[in-house]
Amino acid sequence: MEEESIKIDTVIEKVLSYSPDADVEVLKRAYQFSSQAHFRQKRLEGSPYIGHPLAVASILADMKMDVSTIVAGLLHDTIEDTSTTINDIKDSFGEEIAFLVEALTKLSKMQFTTKEDAQAENFRKMLLAMSEDIRVILIKFADRLHNMKTLRHLPESKKQRIASETIEIYAPLANRLGIGWLKAELEDLGFKILMPELYSDLVRKVAKRKEEQEKYLKEVTEIIEKKMKEEHIPGTVSGRIKHYYGIYQKMKNQEITFEQVHDVLGLRIITDTKANCYAILGIIHSLWTPIPGRFKDYIGVPKSNMYQSLHTTVIGPEGERVEFQIRTSEMHMVAEHGIASHWRYKEKGAVDERSDRYISWLRELIQAQKDLVDAKDFLEAVKGEVTPEVIYVFTPRGEIKELPIGSTPIDFAYSIHTEVGNRCVGAKVNDRIVSLKYTLKNGDTVEIITSLTHWPSRDWLKVVVTQRAKSKIKQWIKTEERKQSMELGIKMLEGEIRKHDLSMSVLKSEAMQDVFKFFNIKSIDDLYASVGFGKLSAHQIINKLMPEKPAEEIPIAKIVKPPKAKRGIIIKGLDNVLYHTAKCCYPIPGDGLVGYITRGKGVTIHRKDCPNLDRIAVDDARLVDVEWKTGGDMTSPVKLFMETIDRPGILATLSAVISSVNINISHIEASSTDDKKAHITFILEVKDKHQLSGLTQKIAQLEGVIRVTR
Repeated sequence: MEEESIKIDTVIEKVLSYSPDADVEVLKRAYQFSSQAHFRQKRLEGSPYIGHPLAVASILADMKMDVSTIVAGLLHDTIEDTSTTINDIKDSFGEEIAFLVEALTKLSKMQFTTKEDAQAENFRKMLLAMSEDIRVILIKFADRLHNMKTLRHLPESKKQRIASETIEIYAPLANRLGIGWLKAELEDLGFKILMPELYSDLVRKVAKRKEEQEKYLKEVTEIIEKKMKEEHIPGTVSGRIKHYYGIYQKMKNQEITFEQVHDVLGLRIITDTKANCYAILGIIHSLWTPIPGRFKDYIGVPKSNMYQSLHTTVIGPEGERVEFQIRTSEMHMVAEHGIASHWRYKEKGAVDERSDRYISWLRELIQAQKDLVDAKDFLEAVKGEVTPEVIYVFTPRGEIKELPIGSTPIDFAYSIHTEVGNRCVGAKVNDRIVSLKYTLKNGDTVEIITSLTHWPSRDWLKVVVTQRAKSKIKQWIKTEERKQSMELGIKMLEGEIRKHDLSMSVLKSEAMQDVFKFFNIKSIDDLYASVGFGKLSAHQIINKLMPEKPAEEIPIAKIVKPPKAKRGIIIKGLDNVLYHTAKCCYPIPGDGLVGYITRGKGVTIHRKDCPNLDRIAVDDARLVDVEWKTGGDMTSPVKLFMETIDRPGILATLSAVISSVNINISHIEASSTDDKKAHITFILEVKDKHQLSGLTQKIAQLEGVIRVTR
């Protein structure tokens, strides 16, 4: 039926056919409301816009949805495309329908930098609403299906974008929710737009094969029906054609031609009980030789979208391959309509326990991704959840876990519980100890070994494939890095406070509130973390806390240090002379030294290999011999430069390593480059060159560190 010819009476007839007591008056009111709201609006091809909401309502009626869903389908574009407000919908149709309509309205009031950002954010909003009320996505499916059927009037680039999005997101999502007919239809419509020539070629070849094999399949059907009758097993046998995109995927993935695809045509047998499904399988296998590896029992082990069937491929009469699907009528209903086949709504569209199994993965995903700021990251996470091919593995107690192909024991551990994942140290697969990087296979029995002293490693992110595992590992790393940053931030602030002879109570003073406000910080913990991460320096915080001094009181430079005893430097031939170490090279015990007499400043101590000496020391007569005085626990400042990959928490990791070897950090500077690198400079208090050398070796071995130099 063309969308232009759909009338509200047709929709009402469909609704009454499966729900005789339905409130058709509200459907009529919704139609009138939508007609007035979209008055004078036209679709691109020139037809009245109301044709689109009517077509959406008709698709929802075909899916046997409740009246509220169909009303929301009629109204779904009113807020976005007309002057109607959400309060207008609420006043006329109530909270429930207003919720559904608002969930489907794009975030047009928000400003986005790119179209992709807007699309991703709209999709996230819709999925969040879907986790509360599954009808949101069912209306969106109907909307998308009708749009895909009427894309021909759009510009080519827009058609391609919508078709790609349909195949990448909406079709896999329909599959995850068990709506088989919708997945197939969306994929074929997208395929037709993205690869029109290949699509047409497949349509022609499938039609030709069907014509050639119709007589053959009729013959096979008669043999099966006769045998079922003899065994008193009820059931119907019908032909089925694999949808075009499914055939294309098989050709592409297996790198084969159409002629090599053997299950284009097959037979589906629908019977009354599970026991009879297995009885029919026995009949088929007794008649013809089954092909090894082509039998799948999705009745004993249903797919995550609750799909159940027995699949087998046999060498039929004349050596031809024939694929069979065997299922009960209830299984067939679930296989075709999924979550839409058995919804029972309570308040505000809450789904029953059985339906909830369809979307528990989504709730889990939303929970795991709640800290993701970037909607595009969320979209990628959803794609990862809805598209993978799966394997079935077992716990030691025999419980089945469904995981994406490529999963590791770490993925399995996180599928059981977050703590099991976090504490995972090893695994046994089929009673053999394996590496945590081991790729699990169908039918493996997996036992996880845990330890209370073990925690996740950043390296795990390179091997896990499930979104749950990735999210939980990132979450743990983020929490741990914040903890380390806070500890470091506290040390750095305490050091700065002592340096200015202030009391620790200054951190709880009223003046701190002004500091929070100035730096846009919410709490003292956030302040510690910001200092530890290097976003702010302790010096900046204390400067903001202290009243400004008149210019004349600010010392120009602290160049006078108590002589040799404290700093451990002997200047040969000179006693009680003022000196200071050069800020250009920061010499430390173990370095070769040279002194340069500077007028009014005493002696400046440089490293012998300081690149600035040639420029500064113009008069050799002012150079003096200097050496370190041994002994004592004195420390000297040293500047260390690091180039790293720019990633969150790198500063906290570096700081934690430095603190772990009891070296004090007195100053940090950090900046990012355009090529995603970070340049970080630390000023550290070290005992000698030996201690510094040990530290630089440790830092050089860290993941993400490119180079470390003085």
